[in-house]
Amino acid sequence: MSKRKSVALLPQGTVSDEAVRYLFRNEDVEFVYCKMIADVFQSTANGHTDWSVIPIENTIDGSVSLHIDWLVHEVDLPIRAEWVYPSIQNLIGSASELAGEDGQWDASKITKVMSHPVAMAQCLQFVRGKLPHAELETLSSTTEAVRMVKNNPGKGWAAFGTRLAAADLELEVLEAGVTDHDNNFTRFALVGNTPYEKENAQVQKTSILITLPEDYPGALHQVLSAFAWRKISLSKIESRPTKKKLGSYYFYIDIVYALDSVLLPAAIAEIEAIGCQVRLLGAYPSLPFVKD
Repeated sequence: MSKRKSVALLPQGTVSDEAVRYLFRNEDVEFVYCKMIADVFQSTANGHTDWSVIPIENTIDGSVSLHIDWLVHEVDLPIRAEWVYPSIQNLIGSASELAGEDGQWDASKITKVMSHPVAMAQCLQFVRGKLPHAELETLSSTTEAVRMVKNNPGKGWAAFGTRLAAADLELEVLEAGVTDHDNNFTRFALVGNTPYEKENAQVQKTSILITLPEDYPGALHQVLSAFAWRKISLSKIESRPTKKKLGSYYFYIDIVYALDSVLLPAAIAEIEAIGCQVRLLGAYPSLPFVKD
């Protein structure tokens, strides 16, 4: 009998938890919940789990730079799959404690709102419009914020979090869907040394890091030309500091092309020929969100 696969992720009740349940909805996989993103990475890097689930990009906030830096500088874990999942935050609290005379939640009774920094940033229009008086506090996860509300009754606290967290901790969704944009999605990466196969994946992607030679004017133009004349689509290109010295950058590139094609290896070889360093971060299926 084959060993049951395991995946490390952020705490139960977070959007990461919802996203993982969606990805593995028809598979028998053990979920290993970790408090901090560093613990998620280390769980897989140390061999305790087969994969880690990492939020790497969001519709509103763009790249999650801290998580990308971990992939680049701290661990050597290839990307095995990516998928998108809607990030829907809700105002969560005790309905009985925060109810007004009409039975609905009363904004004046909320003294503090807590959440993860990314989730908080996604709900700022709601805060400005309905809770401008409330103190804002950021915590390590949305689930931790909901737990703080649960463990501190009578203080007028509320949290931005998922329906899953509200149900798990026996609190109520005071107002649903309080994110600033209806099309708020998060892109997740499944990383680890264990291969992951997804049948019928229509889109294959490859992610690489490119470091340009210091003494080659126009090197970035040459890199982009290697993809352009072969009609290879790039879905993302982002510069990030190498952390070696000021003004030194690498380029993170997502390519909508399979690595085992004919054209992509030739493009990479051309880039290396001009003195660029190329590091493969992963070749993997890209899975869209399909609402049930």
